[in-house]
Amino acid sequence: MRLHNGMRPQDIVILLKIIAKEEQNWNNKQLSEELFISASEVSESLGRSGIAGLIDRDKKRKVFRQSLMEFLQHGIRFVFPVQLGTLMNGMPTAHSHPFMRTHFSSEADYVWPDARGFDRGVSIEPLYKNQVQAAKLDNCLYQMLALVDVIRVGRVRETNVAVDELKRMIL
Repeated sequence: MRLHNGMRPQDIVILLKIIAKEEQNWNNKQLSEELFISASEVSESLGRSGIAGLIDRDKKRKVFRQSLMEFLQHGIRFVFPVQLGTLMNGMPTAHSHPFMRTHFSSEADYVWPDARGFDRGVSIEPLYKNQVQAAKLDNCLYQMLALVDVIRVGRVRETNVAVDELKRMIL
């Protein structure tokens, strides 16, 4: 029987959340609560990530950081491409994130749609629907997800800065 990984966008968010937790102990229930996603979906996601070679298949505790970084750097823009939306309020992402603003200025801002957001920009659909809520609770996760969006929509110069910072955070 051939295994099919069927990776989903939220799988990347779950792996980044595990990395953001650093050496803290965690379980599926905690990830579920902190990411606003069901515990069964966390479990299924870890299984898919194991098949993809991004996390230890047996223990499901150790993220293979180098493999994840390679996927983010070279594959995410192709597997989970961005379709830009309309101008709306939301949470800054991509090169509109505060970290990227220290390196670049831009005429266009990007946001994840959020009715309570104060920033206005071109909308980028988050990797999963409750990502904004989860990012509001975890600045490290928020920064990593915004950097991933830079890779998905950015130009070479911006992407290089995002990749370098992600490597620092992930590896």
